[in-house]
Amino acid sequence: MQSANGPLYYEDLTVGSRFETSRRTITEADLVRFAGVSGDFNPLHTDEEFAKTTLYGRRIAHGTLVLAISQGLRQAIGHFHGTLMALLEIRSWRFLKPVFIGDTVGVVTEVGELRVTSQPDRGIVVQRIQITNQRREVVQEGELVSLIRRKG
Repeated sequence: MQSANGPLYYEDLTVGSRFETSRRTITEADLVRFAGVSGDFNPLHTDEEFAKTTLYGRRIAHGTLVLAISQGLRQAIGHFHGTLMALLEIRSWRFLKPVFIGDTVGVVTEVGELRVTSQPDRGIVVQRIQITNQRREVVQEGELVSLIRRKG
């Protein structure tokens, strides 16, 4: 898979191609901002004393916050800058482990399937996604189905 000379098009991808993002530490500010934007003020995320009484023993990051951050990390690579046309589906997403303030996450992506469409300017790409923490434990995983621009 190439991207040194610009974004990737459908034809640049092969099943089995993998790429890994840089990593990012989840902060207190991330939780506060996400709660404000999403309106999700569940005490599991926002109340340390309440969170101490849960099975996690402390506050955890919103699962969808971690998913959103993973998308930002993936976009920062630039592989699909200008060639991503749409996110069509999130399949079989699983939240496997909690992510805490101070955890550092990164993303591993593998192209799992490529399908042409009836439109000559686009193709469908199924990407297997794993979000890992600083111990390389998978905290979330699933598949993203995207519409990617074709060259022809």
